[in-house]
Amino acid sequence: MFPTQSMGYDRAITVFSPEGRLYQVEYATEAVRHGPLAVGVKAVDGVVLAGEKRSPHALADLDTLKKLLLIDDHIGTAIAGLHADARKLIDQARVQSQINRLSYDEPISIQSLVVNICDTKQQYTQYGGVRPFGVSLLVAGVDDHGPQLYTTDPSGSFWGWKAAAIGKEADVVRDFFSENYKNNLKLEAAQTLALKGLLRSEDLSSIDSAERAKTIEIGKISTTDNMFRILAQEEVETILSAL
Repeated sequence: MFPTQSMGYDRAITVFSPEGRLYQVEYATEAVRHGPLAVGVKAVDGVVLAGEKRSPHALADLDTLKKLLLIDDHIGTAIAGLHADARKLIDQARVQSQINRLSYDEPISIQSLVVNICDTKQQYTQYGGVRPFGVSLLVAGVDDHGPQLYTTDPSGSFWGWKAAAIGKEADVVRDFFSENYKNNLKLEAAQTLALKGLLRSEDLSSIDSAERAKTIEIGKISTTDNMFRILAQEEVETILSAL
């Protein structure tokens, strides 16, 4: 992946290669590409997130693994990459959300929160003695600007999306979304599209539907109540069986 003559430039995060690349950041991005898939789809009346849980061992309890997490009542996130790194960023994001509520007596906007997360990520790309966060986050919620969906990169970059995927086979799923996404999608149709994209993963297509429900998490938020909710496993089974 990286030319042999350039490998000496990956020994410190603060050293650029002659091509202007930071190899440690690219290595962190590779950690994201090997993580279990997560997808998000924005509708006119809400946002849906879905993610694949992958057990590190046959004896591991999948219920203890979390792919989707709440940041605030109106914001949820999906993880691809190193979960330990994600935990640090999500804890910071939760604190920032509460600071905003206490300071301004209103929920934080999605973009403000994403910028705060990415400011931290960017700081870890320019100081010696640290390494970049090997995780990308899909951040979804509803604020004064309506439904919002963002991705954050290990480099500290972020983008707003109509439909997005991070993790293993994300490129394949993004192509699928490009072909099938429509601007007037309602929340239920967005949920169906998100799951169809997620199920294109080879890891999920090779197992039966009952087991598949144990390895998928779904979360969504509607503009009717502005509350992000992570669905129970029984609800996930019902939704998958109806596809």
